Amino acid sequence: MKEIVLGKSGIRTVQNAFGVLPIQRVDRVTAVKLLRRAWEGGIRFYDTARDYTDSESKLGAAFFGGEGGGKVNGGWLEGQGLSREDIIIATKTHSKKPEGFRKDLQRSLSELNTPYVDIYQFHQAQQCYRPGDGSGMYECMLEAREQGLIRHIGLTSHRWDVAMEAAASGLYETVQYPFSYLCAERDMELVRRCRENNVGFIAMKALSGGLITRSDAAMAFMTQFDHVLPIWGIQRERELEEFLSYMKETPVLTKELRSLIEADRRELSGDFCRACGYCLPCPAGIVINQCARMSLLLRRMPYEEWLSEKWQGEMKKIEGCLNCRQCASRCPYGLSTPELLKKNYEDYKRVLAGEVKVSV
Repeated sequence: MKEIVLGKSGIRTVQNAFGVLPIQRVDRVTAVKLLRRAWEGGIRFYDTARDYTDSESKLGAAFFGGEGGGKVNGGWLEGQGLSREDIIIATKTHSKKPEGFRKDLQRSLSELNTPYVDIYQFHQAQQCYRPGDGSGMYECMLEAREQGLIRHIGLTSHRWDVAMEAAASGLYETVQYPFSYLCAERDMELVRRCRENNVGFIAMKALSGGLITRSDAAMAFMTQFDHVLPIWGIQRERELEEFLSYMKETPVLTKELRSLIEADRRELSGDFCRACGYCLPCPAGIVINQCARMSLLLRRMPYEEWLSEKWQGEMKKIEGCLNCRQCASRCPYGLSTPELLKKNYEDYKRVLAGEVKVSV
């Protein structure tokens, strides 16, 4: 597994990172076990956020707590003869006001049980914060860095225009944005701009929310870029072991994998939901970021769960769509979401009626 450098941050890490969001769905013991196994397997970069419920706490317990995951000075890493410098932690604030920024940062440091974070990021940014823009937010980043609470400044967004502005601004050392082999040409343009401006690129949703089912193809695609770091969302041991196997035998873009990627691009080209969740909440209670891509979920993942009584009920909510188009106005990808929901619902009903067969 090759090492990459995240732009001008100078952070050097293997091109294989842990997206910590999913561990909020597992118990503390399981989370601690997964995180420590990841470190033992060679993963050094861990990305989390204040918004990910107890994920920061579990991450802190795994590395800076005791053997049982408790909060103690020193912790597990020190017990291995290592130090804080031997791990890279990135976290985020969703706050849009300085007082919220400072509160979030202090809470993150407390939950992580660490004196500093390596990269602090504006989470799902709707604008590219700049010094003197009146918000005071970028000034908070500078203040935190001067105080030694953070080391590098980053931004995450699903909005291409915001990410592109950040990449070109000279103010951010890293930009985090959805990126996979299903990306559009403009996404590639963003990756190129980051490289030109020596900005590290952190790739979220590298499996496109589960629509990419071959992790070896996804990994091989990423190896083409020496400034791009994929963060894989992991919550199961078998998933972790799959990505750890690539530390020794990293997939390469063989003819077979290129053919698979091209086939996926043909199938998933055009309008499809990326499951970013910007459309939520829905006034009618529709789980838009799953229901609007149900046809793909049925055909690309084990389908039984999606035909359960629970999901039949969730899909039926589409009948109550208010056509308020709030979802469409929020979608960073410009999708006509109400129409996409109706199209997926009609297909779903045909599958339930046995008129259309699905198999994985």
